[in-house]
Amino acid sequence: MLTEYMNKNGFYEALSKTGVIPVVVLERAEDAVPLANALVKGGLPAAEVTFRTAAAADCIRKVSEKCPDILVGAGTVINVEQAKRAVDAGARFIVGPGYDIETVEWCIANEVNVIPAAVTPSELMALINRDVHVTKFFPANIYGGIPAINALASVFVGHRFMPTGGVNSENLTDYLANPSIIAVGGTWMVKPELFADGDFSQVETIASEVSAAVCTHCA
Repeated sequence: MLTEYMNKNGFYEALSKTGVIPVVVLERAEDAVPLANALVKGGLPAAEVTFRTAAAADCIRKVSEKCPDILVGAGTVINVEQAKRAVDAGARFIVGPGYDIETVEWCIANEVNVIPAAVTPSELMALINRDVHVTKFFPANIYGGIPAINALASVFVGHRFMPTGGVNSENLTDYLANPSIIAVGGTWMVKPELFADGDFSQVETIASEVSAAVCTHCA
């Protein structure tokens, strides 16, 4: 159902439309499907499942197989081996906390959507020259946030950013209002303590609030 998002332009359109990409850390694979369903019901049909836990690949596989309405990808991918495992599990995109050029080139060669992170002009130049036109800006709150993105965007015209790190409900609309920002990544709607008891209703509620903020901004 989401095969069109494997195309780079379609993927970028999906990012822009969703506005907020939940950054998910899961210790248990059995939490993956109910969490994904809660996000979809709340109006955020995307999830970046991070490779910070041993369960990451299994979580991606379960979501990919059981939740056709969510755009699922892998985050905190730092090498080609992880990228291959993620794609084999069903990840439709790869996100890195920085960039490993070998991983970026593997993704490009295999037509896998990739969002590497870059915060300096030299990093951006290296990636743009490899036809990467959307990058993660992480950690956004440490590296200057919106003023830093504006400065970079004034030089790298047309390039777009996905800031993550320090983005929250209080500053969300400020980030989304910036034309150089395609979407943001955040954890506040998927924090493990919200569903530690097996109840995912809080995730759905917060996702609904975030989705409403995105819709208000778009309107």
